Amino acid sequence: MANVSTALPADGAPDAGEPRNAYERVQRLIVTDRCVMLDGGTATELEEVAEDRPELEERLWGTSALVNQPDAVARVHRSYVDVGCDVISTDTWGLPSALRSDRHALWDSTRPIHWMDIARKGVRLARQSVEEAGRTGETAVAFSINGDVDTPEGHETVRLLARVFEEDPPDLVLLETLSLVRSSTYSTVESLLATGIPVWLSFRRCRHGVCGVYGEHWGGPEGDAFGRAARRFEEMGVGALLLNCIPPDHVHGMLSWLRDFTDMPLGVYPNLGYFTNAGWRFETDITGAKYAEMALEWREEGAQIIGGCCGVGPEHIAAAAKALSETKPGHERPELLDDTDLNGNGTHGAAPRWTDRRSRSLFPLDFPDILVEEGVFIPTQGSFLVWKYLFQEGIGSHGRCLDIGSGTGLLAVQLALNGAAHVHAIDIDAQAVDNTLTNAFRNGVSDRVSAAAVDLYPWIPEERYDVIVASLYQMPVDPFEQVVTHRPLDYWGRNLIDHLIEMLPKALAEDGVAYIMQLSIIGQERTAELLEKVGFQARVVDFTFFPFHEIFKDKQDQIERVEQLSDAYHLNLGNEEVMVAYLIEVTRKGAESEGLPT
Repeated sequence: MANVSTALPADGAPDAGEPRNAYERVQRLIVTDRCVMLDGGTATELEEVAEDRPELEERLWGTSALVNQPDAVARVHRSYVDVGCDVISTDTWGLPSALRSDRHALWDSTRPIHWMDIARKGVRLARQSVEEAGRTGETAVAFSINGDVDTPEGHETVRLLARVFEEDPPDLVLLETLSLVRSSTYSTVESLLATGIPVWLSFRRCRHGVCGVYGEHWGGPEGDAFGRAARRFEEMGVGALLLNCIPPDHVHGMLSWLRDFTDMPLGVYPNLGYFTNAGWRFETDITGAKYAEMALEWREEGAQIIGGCCGVGPEHIAAAAKALSETKPGHERPELLDDTDLNGNGTHGAAPRWTDRRSRSLFPLDFPDILVEEGVFIPTQGSFLVWKYLFQEGIGSHGRCLDIGSGTGLLAVQLALNGAAHVHAIDIDAQAVDNTLTNAFRNGVSDRVSAAAVDLYPWIPEERYDVIVASLYQMPVDPFEQVVTHRPLDYWGRNLIDHLIEMLPKALAEDGVAYIMQLSIIGQERTAELLEKVGFQARVVDFTFFPFHEIFKDKQDQIERVEQLSDAYHLNLGNEEVMVAYLIEVTRKGAESEGLPT
């Protein structure tokens, strides 16, 4: 460990004289295989004395106590010194956040307070606590700053911190709670090293990559990028690399993985606290004894520096220090859990898959291979609603089926995949017909799918079908508007559905069933009247919500007219307007309505 031994006496021998300062003592502990103990959370120990709950404002978190409650800060520092910590951190973690460009008044006070004075006070309070405990030269003071210093504004902060350190030098700088390694991170570290104060880095990292306080994983696979970054930090002269602000169970395997890349001292200080809307919540079931057990596991994996983050208190550190006092860093290389890979995903084939009651895979969803050719209507929420029901219930098996207004052929293909004997698809658009046949071929069902370009109004069905499905265009149109599509003027938006209902007696087999998607903006009463007229009945088998896309917004005046004159409706949710898309199952009166055939 060249970066450690260079600070020792020239011969590098562990017993060559007494350490000249507290940081040199920390280095000596590491090279002699003694565990270096950090302190635990500072700001979370101050929660009860924080009059304005500064944890609600990250810029003020903890650091406001340096102004308002300096004695309380000193007591927290002293509690950690008294349990034998080799390093304690100043209560300055939030300074870089407070100095971001969108700055507010940093602290409520009757007089101006400069942040550099706060930085000095942070060092002095920590140093005072060490001196009063009689541990001068034994407990090092680390100046704590968070990852927000790795910003354009942060470089000026570092430059000014160098002036602070000229008068009140800490023993080391602890740049902590970093996440990403940006190109700027290296220049930030270089500027910190240029102050002449030793620098330690700490990241929110586990074997899955960047890790959050709740154990959530951010970002994609990185391979060995972080390991290579660790090697570069070592070459730059960083004194130690640590992991912090992650749940204790996410430390597993990370230290041994890092050891493949770097000889730097490695450490860990996870959190036992989580901030919620109701305030701080702590893992109270993890006692000092339990924390000591976990610390021993980290030590076996090679941890040379151990402490705690939010929610870890003096009792946890005291128990861990006692358990670790006679230990040496191990070389254990834990195997990854069987049900996880390095990306945080389930190992393929190992975990139970999500399936439906027909034992079909739902993850990934067994969705047809659908190509949407240029100029063909893209399936909408209404089409997906019909598709989902066909898929879930296996509609169409062994039956002869008709898809009206096929578009891409999504519904026709699914009926065939469900085992239909034959599916005939019709659409007024020849491009849609070609698209349907293409998708039938892509899904291996072209031998059971036929298609034709048909105008529904003059069309006469050549046979009766067991199943009919339809997700048709439904749009109220002002008759004074110019006709801009092949669709006829449709004041109520119901023309196609109404014509389909009137066709059902000729198109549907005696025990057949039709599945029709209907939007709430065209009303239900007229549908019921027409079904009654032709001797049919309907029930809703599913529904979903259908947002107002631009085409509906363009017709909003006419939609509102229809709603005023009928039972049609839609929902207003804040600034968003939403229709309801219903899937109705239509059968002859008196027929069993069970989705037959299936």
